[in-house]
Amino acid sequence: MTDTPPTTPTPFDRPQGLDSPLVPKIIKLASRFNVAVYRATGGRIGGKWRIGSAFPRGVPVCLLTTKGRKSGLPRTQPLLCLGDGDRVILVASQGGLPKNPLWYRNLQADPQITVQIRRSVRRMRARTADPVERAVLWPRLVEMYADFDKYQAWTDRQIPVVICEPAP
Repeated sequence: MTDTPPTTPTPFDRPQGLDSPLVPKIIKLASRFNVAVYRATGGRIGGKWRIGSAFPRGVPVCLLTTKGRKSGLPRTQPLLCLGDGDRVILVASQGGLPKNPLWYRNLQADPQITVQIRRSVRRMRARTADPVERAVLWPRLVEMYADFDKYQAWTDRQIPVVICEPAP
């Protein structure tokens, strides 16, 4: 009888408990707090994520407002964002959870959105990047925030990249 040596976790191993029903509730509560603080301070607080040695300037955060596909009410989420000229690029990662986030389903139902970056609020139109666009944008997104690669490894779905363009 041979003993199997324990496996060493790799950087892409999915944390245990990620599928706990508490995770979405914690994310929702933290998001509500972040939205309130972001709005109150014009993004001075809550406008950057993970400021530290790996991210000396932090990763930019925007507020995305969609219309609830069932309720019709405005729904606002703080999300990491990448500026790309007059476009804003978002990632529907939801931390590598198995399903797309609700905000993504909302903008699929109604692509008319608003994006707030600091104090600037812009009406935009959202669409999912096609495979060619995603192939170009994904490396830039991972350069901005390396955990996106981990999240992709943790889920079987292809994480959508969303392109937000100025509304006509």
